[in-house]
Amino acid sequence: MADVARRAQVSVTTVSHVLNETRFVAPATREAVLAAVRETGYVPNTIARSLVMSKTDTIGLALSSISNPYFGELAHHLQAEAEQRGYSILIADTRDDPERELKVARDLHERRADGIILAASPTPGPTLEYLAQRNVPVVLVDRMIGTGLDEVGTENIEATSHLVEHLASRGHQRIAMVSGLAGLATTEERVAGYRLGLERAGLPYDDELLRGGASDAEPACGTTAQLLQMPEPPTALVVGNNQMTIGAMRALREAGLSVPADLALVAFDDFDWADLFEPRLTTIAQPHQELAAQAVDLIVTRIADPDQPARSLRVTPTLVHRNSCGCNN
Repeated sequence: MADVARRAQVSVTTVSHVLNETRFVAPATREAVLAAVRETGYVPNTIARSLVMSKTDTIGLALSSISNPYFGELAHHLQAEAEQRGYSILIADTRDDPERELKVARDLHERRADGIILAASPTPGPTLEYLAQRNVPVVLVDRMIGTGLDEVGTENIEATSHLVEHLASRGHQRIAMVSGLAGLATTEERVAGYRLGLERAGLPYDDELLRGGASDAEPACGTTAQLLQMPEPPTALVVGNNQMTIGAMRALREAGLSVPADLALVAFDDFDWADLFEPRLTTIAQPHQELAAQAVDLIVTRIADPDQPARSLRVTPTLVHRNSCGCNN
């Protein structure tokens, strides 16, 4: 920076103001500084600057299973939204493991992230306590747990209820569900929606028709196979996320069953190829871009004003009606 100042014949302070845009500098002087930067090849030391300014313009993303198309798409939109607001992104995968989640939170804090957007694990207490003790701004995304933090997520209960009611309207009376990882807020809400849909359709709830799929393809494949082996198997299936849908479809193929002729299937989470093969999947599509925009707005606002009241926001998903439910769409 001193070399730049000498070449531009200005003070080091003026160079700092030009580079950080912290004070008006006359256009001619500003151009002289920028020309000197180009000539010297000077690269600002962002670490040193962050220590001085106590701000890195970085947001940490602690998400689960980034290989999952849903979280991959969400991360893409979160990064785009953050960049529009002048922030860089650090991404880490918690794998829904509470111990790894805490390590990820520590790593992001030690890298001086200004704030963290977190998709909470089933037991996020230690992580949230760690961040609270260090006054790290936090926003929960996707999984809303009602802890007085800023949070934004998709409406899950009514959306899942609509899936069940639609199947019931098609004449199905034995409607099963493959639910997600136990303890996740999204799992609990979608199970509540499943039960609400049965109630609204005048159908009894049967414990045997609700099986856990651990939010992943392999467990969901095994769970679906168990449902198919029941003395009176279901005629329709609601699947709690996109990864489990892959497992459920595999189990149906291995059993030699056809969708929707032998069993109707609907799922939470839409994905790019849901419309590209037969059957075309009827799904609940989550608004990734809106979720991301709300989450980034919450964290940027929280970073700027740590003492403001917490906000809890819901975004509305869309029922994408195709033909795996048995309709001719």
